[in-house]
Amino acid sequence: MNKVLERSQVDEKYKWSITDLFENDDVWQQAYDKAEKDIMKFDEYRDNLTVDNLLSCLKLRDEIMLLSGKVCVYAGLRANEDSTDNFYQGLDSKSDRLITLLGAAAAFIEPAILALPEDRLRAGLDGELKEYKHYIEDILRSREHILSADKEELLAQVYEIGAAPSNIFYMLNNADIEFENAVNSKGEKLPLTHGTFVSYLESADRELRKSAFDSLYNAYFKQKNTLAAIYTASVKKDVFNAKARNYSSSLEGALSANNIPVEVYTRLVETVNKHLPLMHRYIKLRKRILGLDDLDMYDIYTPVVEDIDTHKSYDEAVKTVLEALKPMGKEYCDKLKSALYDEKWVDIYENKGKRSGAYSWGAYGCHPFVSLNYNDTVDSMFTLAHEMGHAMHSHYTWSNQPFVYGDYTIFVAEVASTVNEALLMEHLLKTTDDVKERKYLLNYFMEQFRGTLFRQTMFAEFELITHSKAEKGEPLTFESLCEIYGGLNKKYYGDEINSSNEKISWEWSRIPHFYTAFYVYQYATGYSAAITLSQKILNENGAENYINFLKGGSSGYSIDLLKGAGVDMTGSEAVENAMKVFEGLLDEFEKLV
Repeated sequence: MNKVLERSQVDEKYKWSITDLFENDDVWQQAYDKAEKDIMKFDEYRDNLTVDNLLSCLKLRDEIMLLSGKVCVYAGLRANEDSTDNFYQGLDSKSDRLITLLGAAAAFIEPAILALPEDRLRAGLDGELKEYKHYIEDILRSREHILSADKEELLAQVYEIGAAPSNIFYMLNNADIEFENAVNSKGEKLPLTHGTFVSYLESADRELRKSAFDSLYNAYFKQKNTLAAIYTASVKKDVFNAKARNYSSSLEGALSANNIPVEVYTRLVETVNKHLPLMHRYIKLRKRILGLDDLDMYDIYTPVVEDIDTHKSYDEAVKTVLEALKPMGKEYCDKLKSALYDEKWVDIYENKGKRSGAYSWGAYGCHPFVSLNYNDTVDSMFTLAHEMGHAMHSHYTWSNQPFVYGDYTIFVAEVASTVNEALLMEHLLKTTDDVKERKYLLNYFMEQFRGTLFRQTMFAEFELITHSKAEKGEPLTFESLCEIYGGLNKKYYGDEINSSNEKISWEWSRIPHFYTAFYVYQYATGYSAAITLSQKILNENGAENYINFLKGGSSGYSIDLLKGAGVDMTGSEAVENAMKVFEGLLDEFEKLV
């Protein structure tokens, strides 16, 4: 499916089954109306919350949140199918309003819990409040960062305003921005989209790579001041929220919600920085193999092993992923197969207006949904494995936890996705005897390290710097943001990269994840943890402990849940182990080339 179709032209067999959430828009509206009406029931508890009626209040909140979650997901998925569809964009905005109303109405609960007699409250944690024990203990842990009821309500009411930078960037990035066609070495014009960009960078045609690179970044440069203003507003929103909740920094505020020590973030940056010579060695090797006197950023994605067929149809990818994940056990694989073939969790191909990239999303009480923009490559196969890792994590959590723990932190979510990728790579390496194919896979594995452990840590360091500057009152402009990003790119990729091409310093302006502050570091920590866990699954019969981890949801702190699975992220060992694996891959690859 090389041609980008209108949504209506895509065969139904390639689409997800959103009607599993609501049969149609009318049923969605009924659910919306019910949730909006039920919000008024909080009035019964607002000024009258006691230890005796706390359980009924929490049950009411969970019931409304469950229904509202389904409402929000349905509208969001429909809107993501085609960002030019004004009807569903309207539903999505309407659902945002519902979430804002719910947040404001329920904002009194946590401050009111803190006002209850702690001795009586703790006495109930082993009785009728047992289901909410971890939840309530976590509130008590966060006592100094939970505000009075009126302030909590005020912050909840401005949630929609705070989401504006992300929403504006989304519409600009997915609906409004236009790219000029890329041109290959034959002079042929090829349509450039978010979905085709990476495939063009992977091309052996250097003129196509350069043309795609220039066209994409020129489009963002035309919006440079707007994009700088949007991102600056997002950073200021993060700083405001941290100050409002009495955190010493926006980093602490972002990590505190999941009880992640700040040192986990800063240690990641420090450890990766220590091993940057390995990255520089890899880039130098890539430059030599490609035979280039001048290596540019558009050259670092193309495979360095020639004459390898990287085409992988979706059906082939599904079969390969199912085979690779057999070490997870029969129950896991049976459910995964059903999700892919029978239950239609996945929306497979790109269409005009569809949200770029890939993601997994869903609502408790239904199955997860996965959006792909599959383009028949090995990379897309790994994306499928990655997103189904998220989806299976959701499935196991929702099947084993009550609603209050029916979610999981991003910190552990990226572990679930990258374990799948690591197992897929191990399977591919073990099932090939072809030297050229092995070289390709080794290179692909190293590219995962480059793109996940090194690149995401570079993103994390960028966020650390920009937020620190904002907290000090220093201005963030397009020029200063480019200076920060360009300097980091130079540091991470080394002297072998052409530093005279300023376009890569504009890259920060197109990264959606920057609008969820301090998110991306978890790709790097998750990847490091996944390398360890995948080895335990393969070599130490660790699948049972891992599946139990997937079932945990948010019933415990992320750090503790991972310890139960067999990896301790409070130290640097996991990152160091990952670097040893990367060095081993580099050693082997150098011998083969």
